[in-house]
Amino acid sequence: MLKPFSLFVGLRYSLARKHNLLLSFVSLISMLGVSLGVLILIVAMAVINGSITTLRDEALKSVPHATVSGSDLNQNWTDVRSLALNSASVLAAAPFIEGEATITHQGETGFIRVRGIDPKLELPVNESARSVFQELITQLNETENGIILGAQLAGQLGVYSNTDVSILGLRSLLDRQLDDSLGFDVLGFADFGLYGNNNIALVKLETAQKLFENDPGVSLQLRLRVDDVDNAGQIASEALADAPQLEVAPWNAVQASLFNALNMEKFLTTFMLLMIVVIGAVNIISTLVMVVSDKSADIAILRTMGASRQTIMQIFILQGLVAGTIGTGIGAVLGVGLANNITNISLGLERFVNS
Repeated sequence: MLKPFSLFVGLRYSLARKHNLLLSFVSLISMLGVSLGVLILIVAMAVINGSITTLRDEALKSVPHATVSGSDLNQNWTDVRSLALNSASVLAAAPFIEGEATITHQGETGFIRVRGIDPKLELPVNESARSVFQELITQLNETENGIILGAQLAGQLGVYSNTDVSILGLRSLLDRQLDDSLGFDVLGFADFGLYGNNNIALVKLETAQKLFENDPGVSLQLRLRVDDVDNAGQIASEALADAPQLEVAPWNAVQASLFNALNMEKFLTTFMLLMIVVIGAVNIISTLVMVVSDKSADIAILRTMGASRQTIMQIFILQGLVAGTIGTGIGAVLGVGLANNITNISLGLERFVNS
């Protein structure tokens, strides 16, 4: 613990005007190094965390919070849905099937993922609350062979609303059962997120079952929406604890490769930026060595007055702490301010460059 004498002398040395210009310059550079490191660290972490959050939100537009699968769901999905909804943390549950297929329009063909849904149960479990999407789901419920396409997919195929497209399951295509293709009326286009806009199409559950009836790899599943996305797997497993034969796959397991790569990038970025702060701290230590050399006469006087080695050490340690604290404080304030306005600053720079 610092004694009052060490505290007084250390603060006096830290705040006093320095007559050694070289030492003053080195001290200032060391402090600025810490400030710069902290500033960059805060801004970089804010940008990376914001990017990860945005990517997560985009992924959840096309991927359920949790997916429940099992061979028994074709017969008893209503019972399993009721069991899941008994948990207060499960906000909604809806059945779906999803499989690969080809879509054809005026000679243009593409590969897509057709998702069959129950329009009456879809809205509560879907992340999109836009009125346009709600209207499309209502139309899908009222139409026999309607289909909703991802916005980017529609652009690739040159498809417009109220046009006809043909869908053929991939298994039927491989088995050359071309007569199994079904015709659909395009109701409109929806935002399925960054990872779904170019390959997802929504149809009625019964229609999708008919489309994939010859594909053993496609089966009915349940998608769950929970109140805590980060713990979706645990919530779903606890809600279905009485049905151990079912498999639960949370969204972060489905997108594991993407988010593992992002988290690794975040770790490496944090590590490299921390090295800048460490370099600034080392510079402060080297500055203290110069200060000790510069204050050798003062140290001799203090020793003559009875100050111990520990007291002398505490004086200069305090001086280093003051420099580090001031540098960290300046960097933190500037970093938080810059992070909160990074969007406006980047837009301003973009307008300046393009002007």
